[in-house]
Amino acid sequence: MAKKRFKVAAEIKAEIINKIKHNGVSVADAAKQYGISDKCIYNWLGTKASNTISVLEYNRVKKKTNSSNISSEISLSSSVLSKKGASDAKQNRIG
Repeated sequence: MAKKRFKVAAEIKAEIINKIKHNGVSVADAAKQYGISDKCIYNWLGTKASNTISVLEYNRVKKKTNSSNISSEISLSSSVLSKKGASDAKQNRIG
């Protein structure tokens, strides 16, 4: 027997999306809390408009960018420290 479909009020839909976008609530947790399927929420978060990206895609790119920035900073710090170490060793040989 098929499940009965119901329409979620616009206010509730906005509340769910807001929690996911701004409060870091996972889609699965929001779906359980409100008693709706996660697929339904993913449909809300996706976009059908052309020349725009979905919230999920935006967050994926944002995470990737943040992790690459952290990797760049670690690499730069490591490079600076190794150069400083080489410089200190050179001064110790001279002095």
